[in-house]
Amino acid sequence: MTEHVKIVEVGPRDGLQNEKQFVGTAVKIDLVNRLASAGFANVEAAAFVSPKWVPQMADGTDVMTGITRRPGTIYSVLVPNMRGFEAALAAHADEVVIFGAASEAFSQRNINCSIAESIERFEPVAAAAKQAGLRLRGSISCSLGCPYQGETPVSAVVDVAERFLRLGCDEIDVADTIGVGTAAQVQRVLKAVGQVTDLGTRVSGHFHDTYGQALANILAALECGVRIFHSSVAGLGGCPYAKGATGNVATEDVLYLMNGQGLDTGIELDAVVDIGQWISQEIGRATSSRAGRALALKKQA
Repeated sequence: MTEHVKIVEVGPRDGLQNEKQFVGTAVKIDLVNRLASAGFANVEAAAFVSPKWVPQMADGTDVMTGITRRPGTIYSVLVPNMRGFEAALAAHADEVVIFGAASEAFSQRNINCSIAESIERFEPVAAAAKQAGLRLRGSISCSLGCPYQGETPVSAVVDVAERFLRLGCDEIDVADTIGVGTAAQVQRVLKAVGQVTDLGTRVSGHFHDTYGQALANILAALECGVRIFHSSVAGLGGCPYAKGATGNVATEDVLYLMNGQGLDTGIELDAVVDIGQWISQEIGRATSSRAGRALALKKQA
């Protein structure tokens, strides 16, 4: 049997949240629906965060209530607190995503508290999610590097992973938030995380492509046994700490890689290429996906 890899599509949330121009609710709904139809088993669809801080995500309830649910698809939402969780529950989210940094400097500079304090704040959210029967995912930002303190200690990533496991997280994202990681570093971190949880079923790789290393890092993670990865159609998303840099690795590029490795994702690459071209036109900028551009041009030839 062909080995299966799960691709979590994060474009509608992690990708679009960085767009300065507001993307219409109808476009967001259409994007989520198109992605689900292409075969994604998990789509990160919205965030229930303060519209003051992330105005792009202010319509999360409308998006979640407007989408056409595809049976078997997990629709995830990011929540920072109990208020966000209650909105996610009311909107019938399948999975809530909580987050904590592996960098003390990042945690202090962004939310004015320590890593330990930030994760303690999620205890009621985690308990409520479990009580409601929802999936719970914990995302570890700055797992490979921090814009303030440089390389992140491996022990810090393991510490946050253990804290998330104690909260009851079903899945843990090792996230290279600013895209500075390299393949050898990825393997050091993942091998250490693999000492406290199963890499094949409980850990996902979330790589940004700021330095062009995302696909190499995904290959390195595959070699370690990771079988869940995040990506963003058309490479949606920016990197606020590296001006002009691309953000999330493009889904089309990841799918092209997985197909070449003989791995099954259950996702139609051609359909995702079309979605990437469509959403790029909707937001008025070119796709960041190299495979997406090449395959789109090949279709036109």
